[in-house]
Amino acid sequence: MNHAPRVSVIIPAYNSADYLPEALDSVFKQDYTNYEIIVIDDGSTDHTRDRVQPYKDQIRYFYQENQGVSRARNHGIEVAHGELVAFLDADDFFLPHKLKAQVAVFDTNPELGIVHSGWRRVNDQGQFLMDIQPWHYVPKLDLESWLIYKPVLPSAMIFRREWLEKSGGFDPRFSQAEDTELILRLAMMGCQSAWFKAITVGYRQHGKSAMKQAVEQARSLMKIIDDFFTHPDLPEKLRYLENSVRYSTLVWSAWYLYRAGNLKEMAATLQQSQQYQFLAPIELLVNWMDSFSKFSADIQEELDTDALTQSQQWQQLTQWLLN
Repeated sequence: MNHAPRVSVIIPAYNSADYLPEALDSVFKQDYTNYEIIVIDDGSTDHTRDRVQPYKDQIRYFYQENQGVSRARNHGIEVAHGELVAFLDADDFFLPHKLKAQVAVFDTNPELGIVHSGWRRVNDQGQFLMDIQPWHYVPKLDLESWLIYKPVLPSAMIFRREWLEKSGGFDPRFSQAEDTELILRLAMMGCQSAWFKAITVGYRQHGKSAMKQAVEQARSLMKIIDDFFTHPDLPEKLRYLENSVRYSTLVWSAWYLYRAGNLKEMAATLQQSQQYQFLAPIELLVNWMDSFSKFSADIQEELDTDALTQSQQWQQLTQWLLN
């Protein structure tokens, strides 16, 4: 391995013994070799330390008391040597062309701070579910697009390290959606982003993943939006978007909660969204249903509209709106 790596691959690991070897092997299989691998063990209580032993001469391993993924990633940034930083969650895996292809995008545009890509959703066994290609609906990655669509996945991105250091890294105040907060902050600072329009990473969906922590995810996302709109230097055109951004974020969060089976929080979140959208009650109900259907279709699922509308929570929402 090169002693002056161009890319630092940072892998935060917490009780990730089952998946970490696959993540590490996916880096070793890259068709690009000018990298270092930094594993930050965030106070694991499983066999994570044992699993990295066979790789001890090929990686840099750091243990810290459990402090959460934001501080683990920030620890990685502090000890990184690379000009570029690629994050890889311990339960995800890179496709073989990942580093070479995204580094090439930086080479063609030295002004870039972030190169983003698509990702492949896989199940807990690593089997294909679907490919996500966000550039079809977010062709340009600027502050407005990040704010409205939030197409964020750290494992699909590569960052210029100086931007991460300049921004202060991930904010540990947010236990979920901390990646979205960082991207919005970087974009506000003028960090430029571009797509590499291909799939570069496998993003695992399983019971232990943050996808299951729907309530905390939804609450963190709204705290981030609250913080964003209190920024004193916010461009005027974004201030005009505040109501629509708050509304769309809440409706997406409500769908996310519904999909996780938390209909009580779903209903409360939809009630909260009502103050940001000036529609007649029936139109609002239709908009919620249409949005839920679209979000489900985006991940190749079909919304069971009968089950939703017949649920006690949806019927109570209807009564609340119409009375």
